[in-house]
Amino acid sequence: MIFARHSNSWSAWTRLFSAPLLFVPVWNRSWRQGALLGVWLIANPVVFAEPKDDEAWATRAMLGEEMWIAKRPLDRAMALNVAATALGLGGVWGAFGRRPLPTFMCAVGQAGMLLAYWREMALYYERHRDERA
Repeated sequence: MIFARHSNSWSAWTRLFSAPLLFVPVWNRSWRQGALLGVWLIANPVVFAEPKDDEAWATRAMLGEEMWIAKRPLDRAMALNVAATALGLGGVWGAFGRRPLPTFMCAVGQAGMLLAYWREMALYYERHRDERA
């Protein structure tokens, strides 16, 4: 299972709160900051232990995402994922131009879209958990 460790709540939440940090190296034009953040984002899904159960909402969201990725249905979750990606790109655009308001607004919007996406993933998990191998 790909998401075994990433489904740990600590992994999920720290990764979510790391998303706005993507704008910092762009804003500062710093390859070093980008490299450090890249290492963190790559290491994050594996540095935490596998959760003992699926009680945590973030755990269910990550397990649902793993199941959802296998099928990639064109549903509300896909639309939320596309919106989060678009807002992330908008944040990069704002950071590159060193425009604080667009960068901030895109960061907040992206976090909101990701949380809505997580909600869909948790619901997907609840509906399909019995199909899980």
